[in-house]
Amino acid sequence: MNVRPPKSLSRGTAVALLVAGAIFMENLDGTVILTALPQMAKSFQVQPLDLNIGVSAYLLTLAALIPVSGWIADRFGIRRVFAAAIVLFTAASVLCGLCHTLPMFMLARILQGFGGAMMVPVGRLAVLRTTEKHELINAIATITWPGLAAPLLGPPLGGFIATYFSWHWIFFLNVPLGLGALLFALRLMPQGEPERGKPFDGIGFLLTGSACFALIYGLELMSRQQSSRRTIGWTLLATAAIWLVATLHARRHAHPMLDLRALAIRSYRLTIWGGSFFRMATSSIPFLLPLLFQIGFGLNAFSSGLLVLAVFAGNIVMKPLTTLILRRFPFRNVLLVNGTVNALIIFGCALLGPTTPIPTIVALLFASGLTRSMQYSALNTLAFADVPEGWMSGANTLFNMTQQLSMAMGIALGAVALRIAGLWGPRAASGTIPIGNFHAAFLMIGAVAVLVVLDTLGLDPSAGDTVRRPRSLAVTTEETA
Repeated sequence: MNVRPPKSLSRGTAVALLVAGAIFMENLDGTVILTALPQMAKSFQVQPLDLNIGVSAYLLTLAALIPVSGWIADRFGIRRVFAAAIVLFTAASVLCGLCHTLPMFMLARILQGFGGAMMVPVGRLAVLRTTEKHELINAIATITWPGLAAPLLGPPLGGFIATYFSWHWIFFLNVPLGLGALLFALRLMPQGEPERGKPFDGIGFLLTGSACFALIYGLELMSRQQSSRRTIGWTLLATAAIWLVATLHARRHAHPMLDLRALAIRSYRLTIWGGSFFRMATSSIPFLLPLLFQIGFGLNAFSSGLLVLAVFAGNIVMKPLTTLILRRFPFRNVLLVNGTVNALIIFGCALLGPTTPIPTIVALLFASGLTRSMQYSALNTLAFADVPEGWMSGANTLFNMTQQLSMAMGIALGAVALRIAGLWGPRAASGTIPIGNFHAAFLMIGAVAVLVVLDTLGLDPSAGDTVRRPRSLAVTTEETA
């Protein structure tokens, strides 16, 4: 079948839409099984908590293998790698749905994580290489919102499928999505010239992959109530040591697995450091809010899920406004104002209580979705606005790695904030968490969100102006075709 993008769409826009679908599919699989764990545990004849290894195995594989995605794309070409990643992800999804034991499921999830680790970073690299600078804002906005929507839609969707159908269909539904994505990928994706001469940095891969794996594992330990402080401390100390060695190796190696050159650019560096604080803060909100609504307010799972969907609604409403705002105002102004409002909203969550009117809660969460979407789009666009073409592959790999890690750290941040609040607050009965602990946790997370605002103060007002320039009025060849 000859698949062509509509004439009204540029090639860059068509590729961005394809990658947006892949990002949605990959991010959805990270959370969609959470509400189906009891049914899956019964099928595997294990305890529901034992199924956490299925979530962890997927996230750990993603984190450990993302650093190598840039080298593989350069070595074998973007189209081949992206198409192969879709095939692997889809095939692994089928294997997940066919599993009858927990060990089989864990192995299938690792295989699925391998496909996801190649699919999303390589897809983002394709968008960067096929999109003109003046279209970058639109393209980044297109591939940003699926990553925001999937974590919010995953749990209720998984619960619906598991309740009214079977948990197996959570994974089987990836088959038509994967086949459609493969069909368009073979037609739309640029092949790219393979770089045969670039050597593989085996030591860098082992160091970076081990550092990512150790960090995610350490965060998993921190989120578990039964983990000892000594074990957590030694794990995090080892993680820091591995990261230090990996960084020193990357700075000295001629062709490092983790290219750090783009960190010399102030605008890019902001999206890595300050952006990581923002992603950590906002990723903890979908974790804390359902707990607050169910444990603190006494709502059932369905009602709390409906309330959290207000954040998703804010994400969607903001999407068409993102491009207009980013073209009208400098990135520095947008990040400062929007980041401040976002932090204030998180602080506002500390004022919520069982007597707070539902419309007030919905309005606050809707506003959170608006600022969340705007800040993500601004950071994701600014990240590559000033990066030279020759540095794009390395910058993309580092950005994807830190984004994945910081979002995973957000879940741990929420759990750790609750644990710290519990040390200060009154003792609670088993299985309950005082509302005051949630309020203290939101205050701590709001303080983390303020860090990105402080980091933005040093940004040049002209940063990212290359992507804010209006499109030339000259009619392109593509538009007249």
